[in-house]
Amino acid sequence: MKTSRRSAVDPFIVMDVMEAARAAEDAGRHIIHMEVGQPGTGAPRAATDALARAMNDGPLGYTVALGLPALRARIARMYGEWYNVDLDPSRVVVTSGSSGGFILAFTALFDTGDRVAIGAPGYPSYRQILRALDLQAVDLPTAPQNRYQPVPADFADMDIAGLMVASPANPTGTMLDHAAMGALIEATHAKGASFISDEIYHGIEYEAKAVTALELTDEAYVINSFSKYFSMTGWRVGWMVVPPDHVRVVERLAQNMFICAPHAAQVAALAAMDCEDELQTNMDVYRANRALMLDGLPAAGFTKIAPPDGAFYVYADVSDLTDDSRALAADILERAGVAVTPGLDFDPLRGHHTLRFSYARSTKDIAEGLNRLKAYMDAR
Repeated sequence: MKTSRRSAVDPFIVMDVMEAARAAEDAGRHIIHMEVGQPGTGAPRAATDALARAMNDGPLGYTVALGLPALRARIARMYGEWYNVDLDPSRVVVTSGSSGGFILAFTALFDTGDRVAIGAPGYPSYRQILRALDLQAVDLPTAPQNRYQPVPADFADMDIAGLMVASPANPTGTMLDHAAMGALIEATHAKGASFISDEIYHGIEYEAKAVTALELTDEAYVINSFSKYFSMTGWRVGWMVVPPDHVRVVERLAQNMFICAPHAAQVAALAAMDCEDELQTNMDVYRANRALMLDGLPAAGFTKIAPPDGAFYVYADVSDLTDDSRALAADILERAGVAVTPGLDFDPLRGHHTLRFSYARSTKDIAEGLNRLKAYMDAR
């Protein structure tokens, strides 16, 4: 049978790197994983305990499409606690991870052929989901002097239906402050375009609190997930906040596309939100790992790095080492036993000169990985 033109999306390169690392491990090698943005910790203990109790209480079936009311209310309360934003729980939509949120947002906001601007480097699945929905992703090549974040001048002369931003960003870890976020929102709205803020790494910040778009406007889609700060990647549960008049639009789509997010994951997510002590212990690990990376990568020879304000990544310019980041990443895996992600995943035009290093795993692994990278670079 033929396949659709829309299905011709590019592979997610980091998943290919993960597979190569797994094959090396199956062959008996010890691999340090700096390729994937997955916490080395599992869900908070209270989350798994809550799920065990719920499973003993009876079967877990469908929930309403917008999510468990208690979870939506708790998420809304979090915006008051974290950002002093008074959020109506009716605007919260629980999703099947942030990926489910992207699909719902892009479907709700855009028509076939619409052009949606995204910063480059940026999370690769934005581009591929847009393509699968027959939308046009418009890359905005961001500049180091702008902390690899879009600025209004990048799309001033463009015909776009929407702008997608991420802060903290993947792969760079850089963040938008109030002024920068506000300027982007204002410029987007001036074009009659939709503003979408990916806030999946909120909570994982180091020197300043991340800014939510909801501090500045109600006319935005905000997408988040329990995968990163709450350490629940495999549970596939996230949320988004939409304008009041979009709730029913998104609800109808969610009913038909997903029915609901997994009930079990929603139960666990609700409990996870009150596990602040455990979550801050995870943050202590990220802080230690970040400090190691900021010292260790330059010492190894990776000196041109973006300033990681949040998340758990370091994005490095390796143009002095290679013009083929995919080949360099493969060589590092083969010779050093360290899995890293080539920048082509995040920037199709300039990514052949960059690598992303994740420091989401244990501090012991990060220290060992940095030692291996230094030995590799010394031997070049």
